[in-house]
Amino acid sequence: MPDSRPADPDFARQLLVWQKQHGRHDLPWQGTRDPYRIWVSEIMLQQTQVTAVIPYYQRFMARFPDVRALAAAGEDEVLRHWSGLGYYARARNLHRAARIVAEAGGGRFPRSAQGLAELPGIGRSTAAAIAAFAWGERVAILDGNVKRVLARRFGVEGFPGAGPVEAGLWALAESLLPERGVEAYTQGLMDLGATLCTRGKPDCGRCPLREDCVALNTGRVAELPAARPKKAYPTREATWLVLLHAGEVLLERRPPTGLWGGLWVFPEPAGADIAACAERLGCELGAQRELARFAHGFTHFRLDVRPVLCEVRSRAARAEAGGGRIWMPLAQAAEAALPTPVKALLLALKV
Repeated sequence: MPDSRPADPDFARQLLVWQKQHGRHDLPWQGTRDPYRIWVSEIMLQQTQVTAVIPYYQRFMARFPDVRALAAAGEDEVLRHWSGLGYYARARNLHRAARIVAEAGGGRFPRSAQGLAELPGIGRSTAAAIAAFAWGERVAILDGNVKRVLARRFGVEGFPGAGPVEAGLWALAESLLPERGVEAYTQGLMDLGATLCTRGKPDCGRCPLREDCVALNTGRVAELPAARPKKAYPTREATWLVLLHAGEVLLERRPPTGLWGGLWVFPEPAGADIAACAERLGCELGAQRELARFAHGFTHFRLDVRPVLCEVRSRAARAEAGGGRIWMPLAQAAEAALPTPVKALLLALKV
């Protein structure tokens, strides 16, 4: 039987003492063993700050208090409650996984990290976090914060997202697991990376690992972990038609996958041909004027948007949501499942 003792017991011991005294203990998803509540919080926290997640989490839980309630909801309502958090594939996968758990699992989650990782949208680290917090399973996590802590503390070279570097970090994370107290240890790693060992302006003076930190002792805190290799950051251009008629605005649903999948957006004319787009939509246009252009950043590109406000003199038969297009009262449209820039533009029109 392999030796399960941690390779560096001081690392876990220091972290556990610090977490008990200085870690976060009052977040709304803490103090529970409910895998559903833990799962939702972990998915929301991917790529998103805790302060931004808290109000979304509270509203989401009020509407979908358990996995069966989430599974029974329509995708549009789930996306509407997610609107503003970004990375919408997370919400679609959350909904898909809820239906699998409710239908195939009878409402019960797999009781291991390995089983959880088979559900849509749950990767290795997220599965480990859920299993550690819900059942105390002794498994390692390796999210962005943990990669940063380990890279600095142990002087790990290279970009953490690169395959060989990440594999080494996984092996290191597994070797450091304490024999007991994995829940507090896991929370401590998350807390340390989020509050002290931050990407910018880390508070090394209060870090419990400072005495043995390779990055601090060699003056390389700003260099570790290594940054992602720079790539060209392309720009895409889009024209949005803000079509108004009798106090209503026309919105189209994006395809279920890809950018803003399943969300409601403004129609986009192919090749910026407004007249052809209006004809396709069955709209006779009146006055038109360009609104202020703006840019919206994504992980891998920037979207430059040219909004055009169009008065619609007459329109074809009323579009219905089931057909992927709908005329919606302007006063209510901002409450639909919308990407952040679409919602911001609609709110500005209401002023």
